Amino acid sequence: MPLFGKKPAANVPVLSAGEMKARLLGLNRPSAPYRIVNGQAEGVDMVAEWKIVDASWYEIFAKAKLEKVFRIYLKLDADKNEVRAQDHEYSISWSAGVPSLTLAVSSFKGQMTSVEFGTGFAFTETLAPGQVYKYKFNTNELKKPIQEIVSSCGWSYKGIAFGKL
Repeated sequence: MPLFGKKPAANVPVLSAGEMKARLLGLNRPSAPYRIVNGQAEGVDMVAEWKIVDASWYEIFAKAKLEKVFRIYLKLDADKNEVRAQDHEYSISWSAGVPSLTLAVSSFKGQMTSVEFGTGFAFTETLAPGQVYKYKFNTNELKKPIQEIVSSCGWSYKGIAFGKL
């Protein structure tokens, strides 16, 4: 599957922007390390991001010692049945295990792929040593479900590397 774009199959009916938004929001679940939210404050329709500031997730991100994360800004064009997407990279600074996000000095915008992973070992509930957590934060784990929803709604997903959304 292309990282930067995905078109729907020819026979897929086109759903309304509202229905597609509802399906994208349906990707949100407590067990997912990402969330999709209203992007009005950012000047876009929706924002997809890692749950880096969610109290139930930031300990895992802290243990991964992540230094950079990204958000996907999504803008819907109902005239073209197209979702334009642009990645923005952020630097993370950790203070007492709590994250603080700042726009990366490099100010990256465009399309990117990143993989972060790790495993932690400690004493388990049985008091035997063992693996207590395992994680992998791959940008495609966030992009692919969004692209699948968009194309299943009869819309195209278009990654924007340069310029405005």
